[in-house]
Amino acid sequence: MLPPTSSIELAQKYLQEMPTGGKTPLSRGLVKGYEVIRTELQRDPDTCPFMVLISDGRANVSMNGESPLQEIKTVASRLREEGIQSAVIDTESSMIKFGLARQISAALGATYLTLENLKADSIVNAVRASAPFDIMPPSGGFSV
Repeated sequence: MLPPTSSIELAQKYLQEMPTGGKTPLSRGLVKGYEVIRTELQRDPDTCPFMVLISDGRANVSMNGESPLQEIKTVASRLREEGIQSAVIDTESSMIKFGLARQISAALGATYLTLENLKADSIVNAVRASAPFDIMPPSGGFSV
């Protein structure tokens, strides 16, 4: 949803306007995120990529016919092997918790956060706290 940016303010704006719900092929979304990061690293090798996944972890579509959850874990493990730092914000809010976003977070080696206690402003602060580098104001020269 959010193109590479060094602006925390822009990221916050996107978070506030981000649509939720619906059906997303989650593994394809992770692959697309990886492609965006690879393109940005080719453009600027000094970029310190950081991916934020906001999801309940429920997958309904796979790219190659295997179990959607297994496919996501495979893609997530590859992202981890590539050294891409990340955070997962779990949006699961039903009474019965499946813990799928937590499993994806583990496969990514990501910081795991829940949406229950976060709002748009605190999501940005949580990402700042979990990033492997200092997130500075826009003149800081980094990408999120």
